[in-house]
Amino acid sequence: MTPTPDPLTSEVTALFSTITDRYTREYESAAAHHGLTPQQVKVLISLEGAALPMRRIAERLGAEPSNLTGIVDKLQSRGLLERQPDPGDRRVKLLAITDTGKEIARDLLARLRFARDPLAALDESQRRDLRDLLQLMADT
Repeated sequence: MTPTPDPLTSEVTALFSTITDRYTREYESAAAHHGLTPQQVKVLISLEGAALPMRRIAERLGAEPSNLTGIVDKLQSRGLLERQPDPGDRRVKLLAITDTGKEIARDLLARLRFARDPLAALDESQRRDLRDLLQLMADT
């Protein structure tokens, strides 16, 4: 028989779920406003700074580059990003956001208030404490 978690553990677990749900709902809502998926939003936002190889975007998102191909194809077909040759290695294609993609990315970021900074209510000391506690959990 599996032991029942204590009430405090249940409460903390429920809070993790609430935070995750809020984050996910916000991404889904912002994405739906532009007819995108949350994954497409994450790819688009990751390109706002500079053109990047698909491998780098995959690393940022914790995904396999092959899994991003369909997402990138759809974003490219909508004119939100483009593939460009890498000047340093012509075997590599860089993904670059278009002007239209930049406009949408700015709007998406404005809609992602909680997801953009979920720790906004915490001061720096609280953020460090939370990081340390979550790291301790992750390490066990």
